[in-house]
Amino acid sequence: MKYVCLGFMDETLWDQIGEQRRNEMIDACMDYDEANVRSGILIGGQGLLPSANAATVRLRDGRASVTDGPFAETKEQIGGIQILEATDLNHAIQIMSNHPSVAFGSIWEIRPVFDLTEMQSASAERRGSKLAEEATIVQA
Repeated sequence: MKYVCLGFMDETLWDQIGEQRRNEMIDACMDYDEANVRSGILIGGQGLLPSANAATVRLRDGRASVTDGPFAETKEQIGGIQILEATDLNHAIQIMSNHPSVAFGSIWEIRPVFDLTEMQSASAERRGSKLAEEATIVQA
């Protein structure tokens, strides 16, 4: 089963820990991630730029309202995502519990992926979409 893991961190700590500590963390995380890629557990992921680069879009009175920054005003912000192939939630928890970033204060939210394939196919058929055969959107 696939799981999306959202990695949260306190962005202010990144600047405070210094270059040597940052490099140690990055190298440890890359070693761990590469091992998980080789074993077939880690199937995707990306780091995110700091939350100062984010925008939040919501609908207000029928119009899009855009706000600078993330939706939630919390100490920790999403710093990256990983997509895992794990046997179950406990397996995904075990994998992310051993991620080196946890020792540096990162928090991982782990959520099972909802397979949209059937819903997308049915919608494509109802809409007469020419992409009905290819109706899966990023089913990593």
